Amino acid sequence: MSVMRSVLITGSTEGIGAESARVFGAQGDDVIVSGRDAAKGAMVVDDIVQNGGSARFVPADLTDLDELHDLAAEAGDVDVLVNNAGMAPVSATVGQDPEVFEKTLALNLRAPYFLTQALVPGMMERGRGAIVNISTIAAVVAVPFLSVYGATKAAINELTRTWAAEFADRGVRVNAVAPGPVETSMYHSLGERAKEFDEGTMLHRAAAPKEIAEVVAFLASDKASYMTGAVVPVDGGGSAL
Repeated sequence: MSVMRSVLITGSTEGIGAESARVFGAQGDDVIVSGRDAAKGAMVVDDIVQNGGSARFVPADLTDLDELHDLAAEAGDVDVLVNNAGMAPVSATVGQDPEVFEKTLALNLRAPYFLTQALVPGMMERGRGAIVNISTIAAVVAVPFLSVYGATKAAINELTRTWAAEFADRGVRVNAVAPGPVETSMYHSLGERAKEFDEGTMLHRAAAPKEIAEVVAFLASDKASYMTGAVVPVDGGGSAL
């Protein structure tokens, strides 16, 4: 019989994060859903509980370091951390708003860094743990008008490798998933441009959020016990073109 793990997923009120929460909940983990929208968070928690799982919602705006540390304290001992929360502002470099730039760095890079800093000591003390970072194809392939997003996620790829090296001898694995286009609100906000991203994949379509969530859950599982420091492309072959 498997032991129930505590799983914290940031930005899990919708999209990849919400589907990841449902997948972890369905396999018997205790899921901590987190985000800024309490109503959406309650819906995800209700979905998990109605299907026999265990979940609770902890609100947090991760651009605020005080709220980030409050989340870490409320979460307690976490076995799996999924650093999913993020934003992808669409802007030409010459027109990039400095405030949006700073907010994107705060959410996409600073937040996972310091949330990991807060939670990984407990994992190392217990001698086990898994961290899964959500990256993107835009970290390795040039995508015009997503320069800040791509740069922050390229940094996440490097943190994935560095953390894997730092934490390995204490039983903590660190991997990342790098999706291509995914049918989320972020994707649909692109309008007709979204089709261009679809055609940039070998499969000529966007992924469903659950297709990404299943890989996230795999990387956090014992089935991936010999995987660490990997950035796994789940992009319909887009990064291979």
